[in-house]
Amino acid sequence: MPFARLKDRALISVSGPDAEHFLQNILTTDLDTLKPGEAKPGALLSPQGKILFDFLISRAADNSFQLECRADIADDFVRRLMLYRLRAKAEIVKQDQVLVTVEWDGDSTASLSDSRALADTRFQDITVRRSYGGEARDGSDPNGWLNMRIGYGIAEGGSDYQLGDAFPHDVLLDETGGVGFKKGCYIGQEVVSRMQHRGTARRRVLIASADALLPVPGTELTVAGRPVGTLGSVGGRTGLAIARIDRVKAAVDAGETIMAGDVPVTLAIPAWAKFTFPQDAVSAEEA
Repeated sequence: MPFARLKDRALISVSGPDAEHFLQNILTTDLDTLKPGEAKPGALLSPQGKILFDFLISRAADNSFQLECRADIADDFVRRLMLYRLRAKAEIVKQDQVLVTVEWDGDSTASLSDSRALADTRFQDITVRRSYGGEARDGSDPNGWLNMRIGYGIAEGGSDYQLGDAFPHDVLLDETGGVGFKKGCYIGQEVVSRMQHRGTARRRVLIASADALLPVPGTELTVAGRPVGTLGSVGGRTGLAIARIDRVKAAVDAGETIMAGDVPVTLAIPAWAKFTFPQDAVSAEEA
């Protein structure tokens, strides 16, 4: 069974009698729908609705929660959580030296090796499990994990977009269960709800493919010199991109080539996603 040890991840534990109420009031994830054994995506937003921190959250023992995030943002994340804690009875602790392992199989009914592992709910029709702690083992395949994540269309902060520069809709948190549209208020909720109800999300995660090796992450996607998006994670001839779907549709309708640097690319919606290209795409000059 393929697996990868992720060396760039960290865990933050939030415990105490007010832990769930505290987190429910500030995070995008609806904790009322978070089941034991699941790791759901989510974000802590700015008041303007931009993603400041992204993570996977799961329930742990004694009604506590663990938030898995990038190791390089963990300390800042802890500080921001403490800023919002106020009088809530919640203890926030970064766990040091935790081994994070992800394991996957194309069969959605597959039983993976660690029965304590958490279902990564971003992957809706294949089995992906994450486990924390345990013993290191040989055979880790980080490139296999990267290619699997790219092929499925799952974007992550740092690799595919910069924190502070993306709305939840941009990175499909609205479609992967990372935003609770039926929960109460949270930080940035007004902006996110407005985008949802008005259908104004224009930037979306797309899968890029090419006949040649793709350039490095961060390369601008252009049509006739006009920007339409940015390349994210790259694995050979495929990669992720965050792009304006209205501009991509206009380029396709006009028969114009989308370029990543000097490499022509094709952009496609992830197979599982529910959003579509707009029927009446505006031109880049009008947008």
